[in-house]
Amino acid sequence: MIRTGLFAALALSLTAHAADKPADTVYRNGYIYTVDAKDSVQQALAVRGGRIVYVGDDEGVKAITGKKTEVIDLQGRMLMPGLIDGHMHPQSGGSRLLNCSLNYEALTVAQFQSRIQACIDKDKKSGPERWLIVVNWFQQGMLPDGVETTAATLDALKTERPIIVRSSFGHSALLNSKGIKVAKIERDTQDPAGGKITRDDKGNATGLLEDAAQDLAMNLLPPLTVAENLAASKAALAAMRQQGITTFLDAYTDPETMTAFADLHKQGKLTARAHFAVLIDLDKGATPQSAVAELLKQQKQFDQGPTKVAPSMQVRHAKLFMDGVISAPAFTGAMIDPYLVNKGTTEKPNWQPGPHNGPASYFSAESLRATLTELAHARIDPHIHVDGDRAVRESLDAIADLRTTAEGKRVRPALAHDEIVAPADYARFAQLDVTPVLSFQWAKPAPDTVGALKDFMGPQRYALVEPQALLLNAGARIAYGSDWPVDPLDEWFALKVGVTRTAAPDAGKEYAGTLTAQPGLPRAAVLRAITLNAAYTLRQETQTGSLEVGKLADLIVLDRNFFTIPAEDIANIKVLQTVVGGKIVYQSKGMR
Repeated sequence: MIRTGLFAALALSLTAHAADKPADTVYRNGYIYTVDAKDSVQQALAVRGGRIVYVGDDEGVKAITGKKTEVIDLQGRMLMPGLIDGHMHPQSGGSRLLNCSLNYEALTVAQFQSRIQACIDKDKKSGPERWLIVVNWFQQGMLPDGVETTAATLDALKTERPIIVRSSFGHSALLNSKGIKVAKIERDTQDPAGGKITRDDKGNATGLLEDAAQDLAMNLLPPLTVAENLAASKAALAAMRQQGITTFLDAYTDPETMTAFADLHKQGKLTARAHFAVLIDLDKGATPQSAVAELLKQQKQFDQGPTKVAPSMQVRHAKLFMDGVISAPAFTGAMIDPYLVNKGTTEKPNWQPGPHNGPASYFSAESLRATLTELAHARIDPHIHVDGDRAVRESLDAIADLRTTAEGKRVRPALAHDEIVAPADYARFAQLDVTPVLSFQWAKPAPDTVGALKDFMGPQRYALVEPQALLLNAGARIAYGSDWPVDPLDEWFALKVGVTRTAAPDAGKEYAGTLTAQPGLPRAAVLRAITLNAAYTLRQETQTGSLEVGKLADLIVLDRNFFTIPAEDIANIKVLQTVVGGKIVYQSKGMR
């Protein structure tokens, strides 16, 4: 447990004076899981002025229970720190709640077309020039496995509008022929840096755009209006409150998003502690110096200073992309060894190393080192997207160099996703004090981890995918990030998968069992990842992430005990109450 002198002094002061003044709220008769250094369990907790002033037994809390103290009998229920989501995209998630959505479902081509046609038919107001934006397309789950989707798939729909269908993974988009034309994608259009225009054997665009190539269409979409941005932020916060999220990192933000959250803050409607990572992108002529200067400009405009009892905004992180995704059909994850290809037939497959191992990393070794140095100088922590093992290794190499400098020793780097890591690099996370921020829900049998991945990795590498316990056992500080809206926002299902590495019961027979032979994570490690360890990545571990005297009263009450129920039942946990800074921001009927 890391404590600054100021926090330790505050804790001692609150403890010393706890008996002098009654608490505002007392929780008693509960299973209070603290996530302190010993993972201790207590009976009672007291809050005053938005901070925790007592954690202990029921008898001891009586001394600060006054006539006006609100006493909540937990009746044995579990109370724990609020969830800290260390990597999500709330504005995108909120806006997608308002869009034409395919809801992450595995669909046949006919179902895919029918769902989009229904959106077209429902929208009577939009003219032939207005883009139809379709979201939450589970591209890797299209049925049957390996079925091709192209512009022709969308051209069969009854509309004259340009259409863009966005993959839930965020790394692919599909256009119809009208969309290709409006985006001015022609046979001689060059692939942008860090992206790919998929083409047929005649050189014509198929409609599928990978990574940075998506910008050819995305940059043409009408931006969200001020009202739409505000609605998206409100929808995101409402979803978070119900899940028990009290702090989040927006892992790829923009000024429009931060403006919307700032407006909600002014209205007193910011119900979670908001942290933002500004994108560092050198593809369009920026230098490390100019990119960091722009980040600092946004920080000056939106950062609201030191953490307070009431939720506020902080801009202390930078987002960098080193690669894309390792699964088919993208293969934009940067791998050490080549992806495999089938040199046999469907009936008699012969998987052998193919011609490529993914794209060149989106930052060269030189530009990554220069950017990390500039960020360290500015006291900004890097949050780096790495999916393939080569992207992981190159990032760790650059961080190793950074750690040799005085400024580099202070940085708290996070590597997000880490879907496959070379075993030689497991121990380097702890050695370099780098936090892997993992999306636990990906460690289950599913179309994207089986059909779109298994054969292309080969048995040796496939055994290592989603190395959550492998990294933990190598000493890494594991943190959690949902990556919403890549998946639905369902933190408790994700935590269940973290423990079991199993899919949902209704996922189908082909996805029964566990993903590979790797073990799941211990339950305590799963909860620490989404509380104190995630707090560490945000430099908030002295304020939030555990229930200790002096810390902010960010806490949640659950309808069942995470530790005593069957592991599969973790997915069914419901949050009964969410509290941020001592204030109830969500309460279900079950709590009343």
